[in-house]
Formats: sequence, C-alpha cells, structure tokens
Amino acid sequence: MAEAEKNQEVAADGLVPKLEKEEKEEVVSSSGKHEEEEKQVVEKIPEKQEDLMEKLEGLTVTKVADKAEDMADKPETVLNSERQQLDAAVEAETEIKKVIADDTPYTSAKTFEELNLSPELLQGLYSEMKFEKPSKIQAATLPMIVTPPYRNLIAQAHNGSGKTTCFVLGMLSRVDPKLKVPQAICVCPTRELVIQNEAVVVKMAKYTGVTTASTANADSSNSLTHSVSRRDRIVDQVIIGTPGTLKRWMTKDKILDTRSIKILVFDEADQMLDQSGFQDDSMRIMRDIDRSRGNCQVLLFSATFGENVKQFALRTIPRANYIFVEKEALSLDAIKQYKIHCPNPGAKIDVLQNRIFPAAEKLGQSIIFVRTRHSASELHKRLEADGYKCTSIQGGLSHEERDHVIQEFRSGETKILIATDVLSRGFDQAQVTLVINYDIPVKSVPPYTPEFETYLHRIGRSGRFGRKGAAFNLLVTDQDERNLRKIEQHFNTMISDVTWDDDNAIEKVLKDAGLA
Repeated sequence: MAEAEKNQEVAADGLVPKLEKEEKEEVVSSSGKHEEEEKQVVEKIPEKQEDLMEKLEGLTVTKVADKAEDMADKPETVLNSERQQLDAAVEAETEIKKVIADDTPYTSAKTFEELNLSPELLQGLYSEMKFEKPSKIQAATLPMIVTPPYRNLIAQAHNGSGKTTCFVLGMLSRVDPKLKVPQAICVCPTRELVIQNEAVVVKMAKYTGVTTASTANADSSNSLTHSVSRRDRIVDQVIIGTPGTLKRWMTKDKILDTRSIKILVFDEADQMLDQSGFQDDSMRIMRDIDRSRGNCQVLLFSATFGENVKQFALRTIPRANYIFVEKEALSLDAIKQYKIHCPNPGAKIDVLQNRIFPAAEKLGQSIIFVRTRHSASELHKRLEADGYKCTSIQGGLSHEERDHVIQEFRSGETKILIATDVLSRGFDQAQVTLVINYDIPVKSVPPYTPEFETYLHRIGRSGRFGRKGAAFNLLVTDQDERNLRKIEQHFNTMISDVTWDDDNAIEKVLKDAGLA
C-alpha cells in the first residue's frame, strides 16, 4: 500500500473522535405543492479546471465552526415534521444554475411520469408522500440522476427545496427489488439524519418491496426497520448510515458487500467532505466501492458548498454534472428582525420574562438560542425556578433525552425551547413564531466573528410554511453590537431597534409585524 494511502487510512480511523463524528448534522425535508418551474441557465462544463473554478466562485460558502472550550454546539439536525407544502415565496425566488459534464441532453421534468419510474414508486410518491409534481430543484436534478449514463452529480439546494426526495428517488429508481443485496448507500453525518432519511425511504418505497438497513438501528430497539447486528450479512437493497459505522461494516465486520452498489449518496456533503469533518472516512468508502464495483454513480447534496468542497469535488468526483442554487433562498425579509440593547447580562432575563414572554404568550411557540451547553442549562434552570415551563436541548444530552425534548415541544407540552446550535438547522415546527438570539451566533475561536449562515438558519426556525415570524437579538457588549452590524451588512438588511425597558415596545412591534 502506498505511504499516502496508509496515512489517509490512519487519519480515517483516528483523526476525528467517534463521539464528535456522531454529533454533527444538518436537515432533511420533503415537499408537496410547488410553483411552476423557472427558466434555467444551462452551460457546457469547461475543459480546464481553472475555468470551472471561475464559474463556481460565486457560490455560497459555509464553514462549520469548531467546538469552543466552553462546549458550544455545532448545527445539527433533529427530526423534521413532514412538510405538506413548500413555502411558495422561497420556491419562487430559487435561482438554479446547471453545468453539464458532456453532451447528454437533460430536459426538466414537469411530472414524475416523465422520469420513467415504476408504477410502485409512483404510487409511493402520490399516495404516501402526497406529492403532485416535482419542485424546481427536483425537476432540474432528477433527470440527471435517473437518466443513463447515470453521471455523477454535485447539487446544492436550500433546505425545504425537496433535495431529499431527489436522492431518495434516485436510489430507489436504481434498485432491483428482486436482487437481495445492497445496491444503494446514503452516507449522513449524524444518527438523527440517518433516521430522517430512512423514514423517507421507507415511506416512498412502501409499494416497491425494497428494504432498508441503517446504522441507527444497529444500537437502537426503536427503529423503522429491523436491526443489524455485527454477525448479520446485510441483504437489504438500500443502506443508510454514518460514515464510521458504514466503514466498519465494510472493512472490519465485513457484513456490507459493496460489489453490487450502483449509487452512493453523500447527504450534507459540505460536512461529509470537510477536512475537519468526515473527509477521510468518505474517501475510504468511495475508494472501497470503486475497487469492488467500479462505475458507481456518486451524488453529493448539500444546502451550502464551501471552497474546500468545490476543490475536493474537482479532484475526486470525475465527470460530474453540477447544479447550484445561486443564492440562499431562505429570505431574511420574510421574518421581522429586531435588536434590543441590554445594559448588562442580567437585563436579558428581565427582557425575556417581563417584555417578550408576556407579549408573545398568545403567539405560539418560541425558541431561545444560546451559544454554549452551559448557557442552555443555566438559562433553563433560571426560567424554571422563576415559574416558566420550558425545556432545553444541547449536544451533551443522550439521543433518548433529545428525542424526548423534541417530542414535548412538538406536542405543545412546552412552548419555550432553549437550544444551542444543534437545533439551528433542519427543525420544522409550524407553531414556532418567535426566535430569540439570547447570544449572537459567532465562530468558536477568536476573534469570534459572526456565523452568518447560522444566523440565517436560526431565525429561519420561525415563520415556517409561509407563516409570519419574528426574531429578537439581545445585545450587551460592544462585540455583540459589532457582530450584529456585520450581519446587517452581510445580508444587506436593517434590523430595527427596540427599547429594552419599554413595557409596550415589544408588543407594539409584534402588532406591526402582524403577530399580535
């Protein structure tokens, strides 16, 4: 074995601690009714890498922050509620750009029937998923996935656009239900995302006879499908899992045979291919499948792509088609934003209890975002001691504890949820109308500059499904002021001031926003 490959395998086994790998994640969602498909710009892929990089320079960049010393959490995904209707305003603003690898003609699909899917798969789409027609991203992407010669695909699409359906439908369309061997693998950064994607596969494949195995079931009695022990040789057609466990199944346990794998999907590819994340394991999985099978279709899906992912894709994914949403379509304008200048940290509690909570009492549910796990625990204790029924979620909780917290909030048993950034992405709850940034989202290392994408996703937890929403930013220090000013400049928006000690100010702005 070459020295470089040895080093790479050592890194794959030991560079990122297993616990940290299992604690990273992002979002999954399915969509229902959609707007008419928009005009798309189709370009021929340049022959030179430099030309292609020039074309891709304008894409959105996201970098996942490292853990801080005081245990700040990274954005993660928790169980989504099923989306019956995509926000029409978001869908209408989506700008899609294609870069085609060869001369293969791809025509956007106006109906699912145009994709030559099996009757059983169509039945799952219509009767189980409740879809009527492809969304814009699905219309553009699905023909690239399901049409021979089955080119590799790198796709960037915002949360809620229907990207999960793209790769799930792609996997199911390539699978032969009569062949009882693994034929499709979906690699996800976290257990929660594995569970969500598995739920979509099971639902969509209901009438096909296709079965699913997942790494989440290997250590859980609460699973959608049967569990997989170390001794069982997997015979399910679709496999969904985290990279560390999948790699172990393939190499050490030898229960996952990859010789019949036709399609390999990386969900949340920006995390899967980041050098500080799962890049080593992801590369090992791709190499092993390529050695045993060859000619496997690779799909990379993510809401955002950083420069490192672009470079990795150019080096690693040969002859890929590209499809990108030119701008993050989660519009800041749909959510009313306010900033409250507090004279000291204690005034934040006063603003919550005496200004925001009374004004928001009849509005629905609220999420309060803090930066660290310690802050989440302390704020939870303080509010409960003062008689407020609330709950909190952070990365230090067990899977069972986190599931319980989410279930309480979803059922409406609690109206106030305190969260670190484990909940900043991918959590859809229609009743959430208010988001409070108790701490402004910043990078976890000095000089603690703002995390623009995290801010965008945080406030996007309110106003879901086209409803109205509002976000309050609580500021204390000069650094808070500077960071929010940078956020305003970055998104080219103005955030209105609200006086912290005015008993009527918050109620007034909520009324002006149509929320009270």
